[in-house]
Amino acid sequence: MIGNKQPITTTLIGMNVAVYAAMVLTGVPPVEPLIPQLLKWGANYGPLSLGPDPWRILASTYVHAGIIHIALNMWCLWNLGFLAERIFDPWTYVSIYTLCGLAGSLASLWWHPGAVGVGASGAIFGLAGALIAALYLGHLPISKQAIQGTLRSLLVFAGYNLFFGAAVPGIDNSAHIGGLVAGLALGAVLAKHLTAPPETRDGWRRGVFFVAVIVLLLIYMELKHTSRGLLPPS
Repeated sequence: MIGNKQPITTTLIGMNVAVYAAMVLTGVPPVEPLIPQLLKWGANYGPLSLGPDPWRILASTYVHAGIIHIALNMWCLWNLGFLAERIFDPWTYVSIYTLCGLAGSLASLWWHPGAVGVGASGAIFGLAGALIAALYLGHLPISKQAIQGTLRSLLVFAGYNLFFGAAVPGIDNSAHIGGLVAGLALGAVLAKHLTAPPETRDGWRRGVFFVAVIVLLLIYMELKHTSRGLLPPS
């Protein structure tokens, strides 16, 4: 198990806050940025993400639409990260976060390619999904009572936020669901190897993430192909 410090979580939060601070310092309103400003900073948007700027699929996960948006997301990330750094090794944590963020962006492009999307919530939901699967399926040196209590908290977190996302206009629940499903899948295939010897665990992790990258790439290519003629001009 990893110690009490949270270097990965702190770094991820620092990266998100740094992007937000840079936006504000260059004139972006701190509460309600305009869509052209979000697009300038890398927002996910079908005509661009599925066209000349595929980098937006990742970059958009570090862009936030105002102080409330980033504060809520970073609060969730801090609380989930506290657990993630005890369950996953650093490379597994970072890879899950990144891949689930990409999955959330792709789900958003599939559901509404003409919408503009930003935020880390897909990655955060993915982290929650991976933790749920790891705690439920893994053989971790944690008491059964502690696992059950933590699982309940994670399920309440996911359920409440999905319901909230469905009820409140402007929240991209497709990114939440895409990240959550990806996290559950990654957590499930990694779970039984989390306590394996380092060589076994690392080899399995590399194989799983290689396959995940290929799957996400194939999904992107399919979205790019099927969106031709459906997207508004960039």
